[in-house]
Amino acid sequence: MNSRTPPPGPRPPKIRLFSRSSWPEARHLADVLRTETVGGALLLSGAVIALLWANSPWSDSYTRLGEVVPWPGAPWHLDLDLATWAADGLLAIFFFVVGLELKREFVAGDLRDPRRAALPVAAALGGMLLPALIYVAVVLSGGGEGLRGWAIPTATDIAFALAVLAVVSSHLPQGLRAFLLTLAVVDDLFAITIIAIFYTADFHPVPLLAALAPIGLFAVLVQRGRTWWWALIPLAIAAWTLMHASGVHATVAGVLLGFTVPVLARRRAGGDRPTAADAGAAGAGEDGLAARLEHRWRPVSAGFAVPVFALFAAGVTLRGTDLGALLTDPMVIAIVAGLVLGKCIGIFGSTYLLARFTRAELDEDITWADLLGIALLAGVGFTVSLLIGDLAFGAGSTADDRVKAAVLLGSVISAGLAAAVLSRRNATYRRVAERERLDADGDGVPDVYQHPDAR
Repeated sequence: MNSRTPPPGPRPPKIRLFSRSSWPEARHLADVLRTETVGGALLLSGAVIALLWANSPWSDSYTRLGEVVPWPGAPWHLDLDLATWAADGLLAIFFFVVGLELKREFVAGDLRDPRRAALPVAAALGGMLLPALIYVAVVLSGGGEGLRGWAIPTATDIAFALAVLAVVSSHLPQGLRAFLLTLAVVDDLFAITIIAIFYTADFHPVPLLAALAPIGLFAVLVQRGRTWWWALIPLAIAAWTLMHASGVHATVAGVLLGFTVPVLARRRAGGDRPTAADAGAAGAGEDGLAARLEHRWRPVSAGFAVPVFALFAAGVTLRGTDLGALLTDPMVIAIVAGLVLGKCIGIFGSTYLLARFTRAELDEDITWADLLGIALLAGVGFTVSLLIGDLAFGAGSTADDRVKAAVLLGSVISAGLAAAVLSRRNATYRRVAERERLDADGDGVPDVYQHPDAR
């Protein structure tokens, strides 16, 4: 009996890195990037005002403003100055929006698909581990002072990065824009985890356990679709207050509250709850409570909370400073090297290794030079980097001033290098953007999302 080799089956489709997502995902991404780009411009304005003010003849008034305590003698350790309220209070709004976006990504976005999630997760991990290792190596070689700040160069500021992107290259292909945003979201998740685990001082378990009560009540209300502001806002404030009293950084409460909000719409027309697959394919998740709250609170975060934090956090005084000593300080070198080299090599290298071992290919509109530009842009670390520096060394300390100067310098260098790399391909990006906007049949959905093979 002759045995025949069975004919080979159909080959699995090739994995394409940075390919376009679905139209609902692209539409959501465009809305987010629009808000964050405006917020990034306001953030930059706040940082510039802080720098000019702190180095002006009126620098004492800048320092005194940050030290104002609006409620002296308040209970629960809430007699905080304005600078601390900006870092602990306003940034809780920022991390609440981060929690909402993370939940949406895991339920209805790219992170729900392990194949699509592998790329931003691997890139984020590489972009955090290598900067931390570079920081530790440089600081140890310089005597070991300042090791507590190892996490400072691990964060990416998406608003700052998008503001740079809007100036130099606002026509990036949708796949690259989606990768940058998802990378930043995963980066924020790792950053808040680091803050909760490594930068918690004077831990008190009783207030932490008590914080579960308002968080649980908040979860019950949002899961039932109740959006009573007069109930949700007091519960959120109670959760923040108890988290702050526990010693865990209060912004963690914002992320946890964001995680409780449902992403999918409660009911479809037929009465059934939509599935995650429905949400990803048809945008069902866009009508969920998470999307509505994100739409409401993201402008507050990007347009107010983060710029005000930048106003109080970025004011490093350089008058009378020995710039030579500053630029040769091991901690400054470690932060700058971590942001400029660590983020770039970590993200680019992780992506390259993932492509090599999975035999994935870049999307036809993307080149490795494009990824290099995005990896450099991810070295713009501002909001969370300054926050970690504040937690590591204390606001107003000598080390804190060096951290601010190093974060600003590293972010500016990364932004400049990214601009130089990405601007070279602007003409190509414009052609891709025109194709991604083309809607020949006038149905409101660009043709490339209905006919992916159309070129």
